[in-house]
Amino acid sequence: MTTANNQDRGAGGTVAPEGAGRNFKRRAVSALVLAPVAIVAAYLGGWVFIVVCALAAGAVLWEWTQLVARGAEPRILAPGFAALAVAAAFVGTSAAAAAICAIAIGAILAGVMVAVWPRREVPQVTPAWGAGGVIYAGIVLLCPALLRGDPDYGLQALLFLFAVVWATDIFAYLVGRSIGGPLLWPRLSPNKTWSGAIGGFLGGVAAGVAVAYASGGTRGAVAGALALALSLVAQGGDLFESAIKRRFGVKDTGHLIPGHGGVMDRLDGFLVAAFAAVLIGILRQGVAAPARGLLVW
Repeated sequence: MTTANNQDRGAGGTVAPEGAGRNFKRRAVSALVLAPVAIVAAYLGGWVFIVVCALAAGAVLWEWTQLVARGAEPRILAPGFAALAVAAAFVGTSAAAAAICAIAIGAILAGVMVAVWPRREVPQVTPAWGAGGVIYAGIVLLCPALLRGDPDYGLQALLFLFAVVWATDIFAYLVGRSIGGPLLWPRLSPNKTWSGAIGGFLGGVAAGVAVAYASGGTRGAVAGALALALSLVAQGGDLFESAIKRRFGVKDTGHLIPGHGGVMDRLDGFLVAAFAAVLIGILRQGVAAPARGLLVW
């Protein structure tokens, strides 16, 4: 990866002004297209939202295999796509436990197929990387769908999650680009700064508090604490994917979304934040009402 390429992209980074301007315009246009699609799908809910989540999960699985398992794609994609399809059918009929089991079985099968396939063809691919892709994609499908499946607070929980993650990304990019300063974690990402990370936290908390209070009536202090936690894990998810890309020597996971790269690049923070949100909700209210467990305290 070259320094010039890395300076063109990344939330909360120090970037070359000309490249940053072009990249920001591409990101803005992409956001103006994708954000309404996500919001409308969340509003409609039901099978419309599940299909959108499944398509995103399928794209993530495809990009994962291109990134970490080139030459071994069929042995991961076959069980992975099957698991996503079965899980989508289960989560659409409110069988959350069965959907989770389907993803787990798909991950195990992907790992097994990588292990038993002749390793001389793709010696760098391990069973853990194969299984990890199915789990990663499964989170993209299951966590938003489980939140939206809560009949009372599903939409509010998703709007809260969107607000936190999107504001974190936007403010991290703008503040990091404007202020710059010391890098957050140079070994993982050459363009994310402490100023961008702090700006992202503040923006995510402000947006999350506003949306949670307005849509779900969540108390400000609780909404602020939740937003801070989700903003933190969202930025951690971004760093996690940066580490994977650096491990395999690529700048982006794909080229589908202008200004962002691939679907994985766009959803890296969101999927980790969604997982954390669902985990909090399930621990408090169970699988049937994770959104209520997240927002009602």
